[in-house]
Amino acid sequence: MNSNKKAAKIVGSLFILAAVTAVMGLLFYNPILNGPDYLIKGSEHANQVITGALMELILVVSAIGTATVMFPFLRKYNETIALWHVCFRFLEAIIITIGVISVLSLLTLSREYVEAGAPDIASFQASGILLKAVHEWTFLLGPNFMLGINTMMYSYIFFKSKLVPRFIPILGMTGATLIFLAALLEMFGVIQQISVWGAILALPVAANEMILAVWLIFKGFNESALATISTKKKTFGSSA
Repeated sequence: MNSNKKAAKIVGSLFILAAVTAVMGLLFYNPILNGPDYLIKGSEHANQVITGALMELILVVSAIGTATVMFPFLRKYNETIALWHVCFRFLEAIIITIGVISVLSLLTLSREYVEAGAPDIASFQASGILLKAVHEWTFLLGPNFMLGINTMMYSYIFFKSKLVPRFIPILGMTGATLIFLAALLEMFGVIQQISVWGAILALPVAANEMILAVWLIFKGFNESALATISTKKKTFGSSA
């Protein structure tokens, strides 16, 4: 029981850490991702941009951590979905990492632009637009598209297994559907990535992660549900 509670606390803490570092990363990236003079501002705020990259790398580690620590609990109910969840979470982390690399490459471009003095601005802007586009697409496919799939998988198992109160996975499945819908709408240009509608559609999944995190930290997984699942697996295994 103590090990289960410890694992639950780790998962909850990692969810909170992931949310905080994701927001901080975007804030630190502001000089190089926003504004027409990003080729100059990026170099001027190099340490801030690098700090933003570090925040996103912590996000990557946190995301992988939640999946791997939850895996032993999710597999008790459905090993296939639990394995899919780990694989898709790793894919989400890889996509985010590609976005980090694009921002750091943009920072290098900014430094080269400033050091060149009076460069051919057109070629630098073309490269900058491409690198910013890579980050925008990774931001859409990772924290939106893949997040929707991942959240749906673990929320479904939580709902069926009753490892946490059912209102939490219901919110999770609702949020997963909406953030996945947001990703599709953004892909087809119906709404902007950073917009009021984007924020509204992302709110339920963000609320689910925070509520789930707090519940796991203070309450942990439902021990009786874990015992029931283990008993069913043993019974099924012995009958087979």
